Amino acid sequence: MTNTRVVVIDVVGLSPDHFQQTENIPHMASLLSQGRLFQMKPVFPPVTLPVQASLTTGKHPEEHGIVANGFYFPENFQVAFWEQAARLVQTERIWESLKSKDPSLKTAILFFQNSLYSNSDVVITPRPLHTEEGLIQWCYSKPVGFYEEICRQIGEFNLFHFWGPMASIESSRWIAKAAVETMDRVRPNLMFVYLPHLDYCMQKYGPEDPIVLDELRQVDQEVGRIVQGVEDLGLADEAVYIILSEYMFYEVRGDIPLNRILRENGLLEVRTIQGREYLDIELSPAFAMVDHQIAHIYTKPAYEKAVRRVLEKVDGIDMLLDGEGKNSFQVNHPRSGDFIAVSSKNRWFSYYWWDDRSREPDFATHVDIHRKPGYDPLELFVDFETRKISQDTSLIKGSHGYPAMEKKDYVPFLISGKGSMDLEIPEALCMTDVAAIIEKILVES
Repeated sequence: MTNTRVVVIDVVGLSPDHFQQTENIPHMASLLSQGRLFQMKPVFPPVTLPVQASLTTGKHPEEHGIVANGFYFPENFQVAFWEQAARLVQTERIWESLKSKDPSLKTAILFFQNSLYSNSDVVITPRPLHTEEGLIQWCYSKPVGFYEEICRQIGEFNLFHFWGPMASIESSRWIAKAAVETMDRVRPNLMFVYLPHLDYCMQKYGPEDPIVLDELRQVDQEVGRIVQGVEDLGLADEAVYIILSEYMFYEVRGDIPLNRILRENGLLEVRTIQGREYLDIELSPAFAMVDHQIAHIYTKPAYEKAVRRVLEKVDGIDMLLDGEGKNSFQVNHPRSGDFIAVSSKNRWFSYYWWDDRSREPDFATHVDIHRKPGYDPLELFVDFETRKISQDTSLIKGSHGYPAMEKKDYVPFLISGKGSMDLEIPEALCMTDVAAIIEKILVES
């Protein structure tokens, strides 16, 4: 059994430019001084679930089937975002591949998407319980009770710091502490750690706002916490660190309400229930499942041409991918929309279909990540007097999802530690190469 420990830290929102300002990232800069930095091409679409599925399978969405942060289930005409079950990923994950080659290897997954019920040795992922008494903040874990063991040492995880208007560095700090505890208790050979903090400020302020540098320093401290924790356990000589990001952020200046546009053109239907308008997927000729800067457009037979005519005229749509376009971006999977719309870099897609605020659906003004048929970044903003989520789309300053067409759209890949200087890394590095790199470190070395 190898004594190597590969620690993959996913610092969402980290860019190659941040490594030009090493005074703001002393801990990552220290790793860089003993390692190598590459620019890596993200997969399309560059949004969380597809990227993480590609990172952990070595496959593109056309194979693993995770085509967005949301899923459209045509069997019951429903859209659900942030579904967590591991089996939604339709190809083998790296922890499964490693086990088949060397059953003695231990793996851990902390806060990665689609990790619920994974057959990794260790899993921790948010799984709050909705009861009549209210929300119970809880995390699913494997082994059973592992989360509770961690909590006795570092306290409970606060879901309100993970997403919503109270999102803060506290969620990434808890995850970093849990990573150190996991390394201490389990000694995994491979550990994935998700640090989401930069994602919040990038959407709220945009990637160019000076405040991002303060947030960058905070998340760098949490990277340092993990590295120091591994060193304190006497495992520094066994560790290989991989620091990467999922996608690049772009400055944005307004939304594109695709479902409202489809409705105005007679291509989307709603049902009015107790005075509120809800999307009627069953009877709609088309609807959009929106996700940052991409949207899957699902159409009824015979409406494709009409939908195309409407969307091709929409200001702010850069690309409208049909079958050939989906093939070219390696996202042509049965779960994909009949069309995939891509906004321009300075716009993003909202899910709204109503014009009259008095008729908006009940979930519109609440943090409700599973019921909304689209990603809603405005859940980061709340009017504390009314306790309602804003619908002022001008508040969103940063978004992502635009395909990586040029090197400036690539993300950083830093590898440091045991044997990293001699490791062969593909020159044209893609997110789908990472699983093979990890396997080479743990199985072939």
